[in-house]
Amino acid sequence: MASAAEEAGVTAPVKIRSAKGFALIDLLFVCVIIGIISAIALPRLLKARQYAGAASAIGSMRAISSAELTYALTCGSGFYAPDLTTLGTPAPGSTEAFVSPNLSTSNSVTRAGYVIQVQATPYVGAPGSCNGLAQGAGGQGFKGIADALDADNHRYFAVNADAQIFENNSSLLGVMPELGDPPAGHVLR
Repeated sequence: MASAAEEAGVTAPVKIRSAKGFALIDLLFVCVIIGIISAIALPRLLKARQYAGAASAIGSMRAISSAELTYALTCGSGFYAPDLTTLGTPAPGSTEAFVSPNLSTSNSVTRAGYVIQVQATPYVGAPGSCNGLAQGAGGQGFKGIADALDADNHRYFAVNADAQIFENNSSLLGVMPELGDPPAGHVLR
């Protein structure tokens, strides 16, 4: 028996069931794709982070070298500052220190995955400096060191009174002289 609408040639509308959302297999597929992309990208991301940290350490070595030279010429009577906090103390009549505040908070600063330090052997004949360094505390040379914190990072940097930045695959702290070339490492160009 046909209905009146069918006899007239009109068909009844058919309802199509709509699928809203994702099926579980779709979500699993997306998660697997994201996992694969992450596995490929993560080592490169870590390497990029190491390169950025090394660039920051090199910049810190340049800043320390420049600050030490400025200190020796303007405040230290030809002698170098023995540590970072001395470089962070401004000369009388000035509000600007020799290095930026983020490098002078202590004598050992951690920055961008590197420990940065400055050392100078005190010279007995060094006069007191204009920013309060005691007599006999200034050095005839200095060494600035940037040691990597990450065991997988094999780039270590140092600078001394010769104003050349050296790189080595192990720490230069024990071998870097305050003046002259170290027995290990090479000059960055």
